[in-house]
Amino acid sequence: MKGRAPHEDEDEDALQSTNTEDCSVHPGSLQMPEGPHPPLPRRFLLVIHQRTHRPFLPRGPGHLGPQEAINSFNDFLTCSWHRQAECEHTAAVQMASGDAMPTETLFDEVFLQNTSAVSFPFLPSSSSSSSSKLPSCTYNEDFKRYLLPAVYSVVFTLGLPLNFTVILRIWRTRKALTRSQIYMLNLAVADFLYVCSLPLLIFNYAAHDYWPFGDLACRLVRFQFYSNLHGSILFLSCISFQRYLGICHPLASWHKRGGRRLAWKVCVVVWLTVAALCVPTFEFASTGTQRNRTVCYDLSRPERSTQYFPYGIALTCLGFLVPFLAVVACYCLMARVLCLKRGDGPGEAGREKRDKAARMIVIVLLVFVISFLPFHVTKTLYLLVRSLPQAPCHVRNLFAVVYKCTRPFASMNSVLDPILFYFMQPKLRRSTRSLLLRITTLRDKSTTGSR
Repeated sequence: MKGRAPHEDEDEDALQSTNTEDCSVHPGSLQMPEGPHPPLPRRFLLVIHQRTHRPFLPRGPGHLGPQEAINSFNDFLTCSWHRQAECEHTAAVQMASGDAMPTETLFDEVFLQNTSAVSFPFLPSSSSSSSSKLPSCTYNEDFKRYLLPAVYSVVFTLGLPLNFTVILRIWRTRKALTRSQIYMLNLAVADFLYVCSLPLLIFNYAAHDYWPFGDLACRLVRFQFYSNLHGSILFLSCISFQRYLGICHPLASWHKRGGRRLAWKVCVVVWLTVAALCVPTFEFASTGTQRNRTVCYDLSRPERSTQYFPYGIALTCLGFLVPFLAVVACYCLMARVLCLKRGDGPGEAGREKRDKAARMIVIVLLVFVISFLPFHVTKTLYLLVRSLPQAPCHVRNLFAVVYKCTRPFASMNSVLDPILFYFMQPKLRRSTRSLLLRITTLRDKSTTGSR
């Protein structure tokens, strides 16, 4: 029973809420049968309180007497008829802090059926019927305590200065911005805001999912993650479409009307679209109590997983699948045009333009393939699996682990996007090469002089 990893925020579907209103036993109706009775093991009390989503552990000895067990069970039934907050004031047993035993250790119907009739003769038969609704899945997620803080720390360390540099460099030339640079500026702003929220997540996962920053901060951080994710996708799509127009329709004038003003209007539309797509995150993401500790749910609270499923699928389709297919279509057409123009002549200007377009195609597709595609594929599969009641626990656990392993990749776009800006700026590349050449020359001179 020990050694199980605690559930993570959105992976609390193993703790689905159980309807206990149909219990036929009213609080206080349990009577102590005559004769000697075995003590109630500690783990049974854990099951009782987990059904109220208030998992506590008994303090002191590992077993409780029969009368104490009856009092605890009556309190459990009381909690099923009243608000959960009242459970903390009416519990008959002193509860521990929650570190002594993993609270996600659940016992399935077989355990209750095999033990209630033999070890606990004072337990009413109605508990067996209601316990059939108890879930039996647990997840082993020790890896995320190390993986997520490590990756988020790297993204924060690199992404903060890189995106700040991009914003500063573009803003200095704001009077002569191109439309692609306007989209790149908004992309860097989205990445910068997200990177600033990473210290809270680093602390949260390093502290074993403990969230001390309040419910509003929880909702804001989750909103920031998804708004950055889908904002990056849409702004990269705008950059790709702008490049497509320049390569495939260079002489057309219809797409050149409006200039920078039109580009800024497109950015406003993108931000409004992202807000509309991600605003439901404020409704689903929230704080909760787990192991007597405050946690920050990501996708949704466990009892709202069914409500979250259609929204999660719609968010993936509208915020990733449609833009991704549009980007792939644009780049396929661009690649076709570039291949046809390869034989037009070896002009230096034409070759540089083709090379720049080819680099952009490769980098943007790499950002999609590395950051966005694995995350959305595994998230969709995870949502599908956890919505199936008949899915085996080992299958649920497998998809949960795979989904969490791809989550850090979704954050890496905050580092990859500035690299895209670097390759889009020939002057910046030349100045960087010149700086590196000077550094190398000075190092060689100092090495030669020391000899």
